[in-house]
Amino acid sequence: MKYQILIVDDAELNREMLKEMLLDEYDVLEADNGKMALEIIDKEWEHIHAILLDLVMPVMDGFEVLAGLQERKVVGKIPVLVISGDNTSRNEKKCFDYGVYDFIGRPFNSVLVKLRVKNMVNQYVYKNQLEEKVQEQTAVLRKAYETVKMQAEELEKRNQDIIEVLGAIVEYRDVESGEHIQRVKGYTKILAEAFRVQYPEYGLTENTIDTIVAASALHDLGKIAIPDRILLKPGRLDKDEFEYMKSHTIRGCEILESMKVEWNSAMKEISLEIIRHHHERYDGKGYPDGLKGDEIPISAQLVSVADVYDALINERCYKDAYSKEEAFHMIMNGECGAFSPKLLETFRSVKKQFEELSEEKEQI
Repeated sequence: MKYQILIVDDAELNREMLKEMLLDEYDVLEADNGKMALEIIDKEWEHIHAILLDLVMPVMDGFEVLAGLQERKVVGKIPVLVISGDNTSRNEKKCFDYGVYDFIGRPFNSVLVKLRVKNMVNQYVYKNQLEEKVQEQTAVLRKAYETVKMQAEELEKRNQDIIEVLGAIVEYRDVESGEHIQRVKGYTKILAEAFRVQYPEYGLTENTIDTIVAASALHDLGKIAIPDRILLKPGRLDKDEFEYMKSHTIRGCEILESMKVEWNSAMKEISLEIIRHHHERYDGKGYPDGLKGDEIPISAQLVSVADVYDALINERCYKDAYSKEEAFHMIMNGECGAFSPKLLETFRSVKKQFEELSEEKEQI
């Protein structure tokens, strides 16, 4: 296949000289003025591999052609070699400002012109082929990305369905908790969204918050492994019973790890953080690991406040419900263990939203 070159020059003799020089290697199109050149380009630009352009022509000169090529966004797609006797430094600069490949003054060396045309065509053909390959590969990668994204979304949906089922099982065992899990999810979402705005250094994103909220349903998963005589005992647990109850954090992780289910990595990681650490306290006096400060994952810290608040304002077999105001002050004053000062400030800022959500749940 021969590449095609457009020669634009009003002098027939000049066109013939260039044509004779190039015809053995290229197919040649001719135009004797700029207007005709642009008409040819409008029809054939995808099949033109280079343009040899004179500057001084009737009807439309070379600079007007270059301006027309810019308007058509063809400069850069078709290389332009300017060949002109009007080879002042001002004209050369103006041509290069338009994005031409090269500028040769007349009189010229035919061997030099032929080599420059060859290099120009080869370079731009290679560039265009490379761009096509990049576009093809980009399309392939985009399709692969969409496929992976769809698979990830499907996996996340399956994980959330499993979490909902496991959460329902926990609630079924602990009948007095009622809609505890759904309420904790609501409080966690309110708290996390406000905390994200107030403390961006923690790097919470919308996706992370969605994952934390979904995973919060599993915070008491380990209670599945707690005997009814302890889980449902009216009144306070004795020391040994309480130690056994505390093991639900470890047992919950063991249950999740033992499930032969494909998990979204972020979902699994955050679920395990919440299950194991939602009873840790900021002063290191929580369980099971006695983590202190920000050693406690922020996911577990958020769910912990939501869990404690809901437990306080709802009746349990071992206690009456506290008022919302009492619950708020108990958490702020450290009566339920120490929480992060930053988290407490956020909790203070969403106090009204917590109360409104609890009232909505009461009406359902």
